[in-house]
Amino acid sequence: MAQFELIMPKMGESIMEATILRWVKNVGDFVEMDETIVEIATDKVDSEVPSPVSGKIVDLRYQVNDTVEVGKVIALIATEADASSEPVLAPQPEASRNGAPIHEPALAHTESTQAAASSIPAASGARFYSPLVRNIAQQENISLQELEQMPGTGAQGRVTKKDILVYVANRPSLSPSGPAAGSFAPAAPAIMGKPAVKPSAPSAFSSSDGQVEIIEMDRMRRLIADHMVMSKQTSPHVTSFVEVDVTEIVQWRERIKDSFQKQYGEKITFTPIFIEAIARAIRDFPLVNVSVDGNSIIVKKDIHIGMAAALPSGNLIVPVIRNADLLNLAGLTKTVNDLANRARMNQLRPDEIQGGTFTLTNVGTFGNVMGTPIINQPQVAILAAGAIRKKPAVVETAFGDLIAVRHLMFLSLSYDHRVVDGALGGSFLRRVGDYLEAFDPNRPV
Repeated sequence: MAQFELIMPKMGESIMEATILRWVKNVGDFVEMDETIVEIATDKVDSEVPSPVSGKIVDLRYQVNDTVEVGKVIALIATEADASSEPVLAPQPEASRNGAPIHEPALAHTESTQAAASSIPAASGARFYSPLVRNIAQQENISLQELEQMPGTGAQGRVTKKDILVYVANRPSLSPSGPAAGSFAPAAPAIMGKPAVKPSAPSAFSSSDGQVEIIEMDRMRRLIADHMVMSKQTSPHVTSFVEVDVTEIVQWRERIKDSFQKQYGEKITFTPIFIEAIARAIRDFPLVNVSVDGNSIIVKKDIHIGMAAALPSGNLIVPVIRNADLLNLAGLTKTVNDLANRARMNQLRPDEIQGGTFTLTNVGTFGNVMGTPIINQPQVAILAAGAIRKKPAVVETAFGDLIAVRHLMFLSLSYDHRVVDGALGGSFLRRVGDYLEAFDPNRPV
């Protein structure tokens, strides 16, 4: 009897599990191809899982709030030819080497999770609250009454992660006397594929004047913190710097920005120009576009450049521009603007923040002249672009050297000294600067 096994999809390289938010279809329901069956949540985003086939749902293996590993079967679908068949029970757990069921601990965990979930309102009235939202609410001492009055921008007015983080950022501080009445207490989330320890009460802290505020990290900040610490522990960081004259670029952009927007419907910034130069330099120095696996160097043939984007919550996310070397400046501009806008609205898909091979971060956006960024693992290099400033500089002319006012900026490259030595890292960085300084001021729009 032919039946299709729907598995928990892999939502990205570092995503090893997801939580069931809501079953859109139930046992006995018919589903069309590409119709949504279940809504899931990972550490980064919420997503919908569509059906790859048309048929009848005959078994749902997991319940709402269950956390499921990637690759596990979550539902069985009988094709139209088998739609009248009886639901098929899930196979019995396989035995381990010592004869005990290998899924027994997992089943016990599921039962305890369901018991805990029974005291947590996943829905109130017509509103559904995801485990991620409930977890943030519990950590921030947000009561059910507050959550019910919170404006939601999700489907059917659902409160999203962005909504609750914006609320927290603008919410008056509460006294640290403990959770508010009616606040949530969901199970601790998983961080980087490992069970996270539920945040403990803040340690005792004394201050002579009492002017101290304790702020608990939100889920995303904890993930970033873990990732940054792991990167520093993994890679010996070295940073090189170059100063670049981008006067031609500044003047060209100022001259064509109106016609560019009129022609392409996009505002052009310096970011796509930087990415264009980086992609060209990577083609010249492909050993910067690698990752490390034990004693092996994995050379990536595709150039997928991530760009760090600041979120309204104060956290960072790195959407990825795929095959950046194959896009012209108009294509890069459109992609950069689209990813940046959807990042701020929390609308990025999981695959759009995975698979980067090199990262650009623009510290000049915050007025910084240079920075020493931390490598975005498993990559081996990250480039920071500093602020563009007018400065006096020596200019070589046919009549001799002159002092002129030029637009200058610093570029800094942090790289993994296990595989990128100073010659490679310094030469690559200088090549990026050379491409920027050789920018054609007569380049057509």
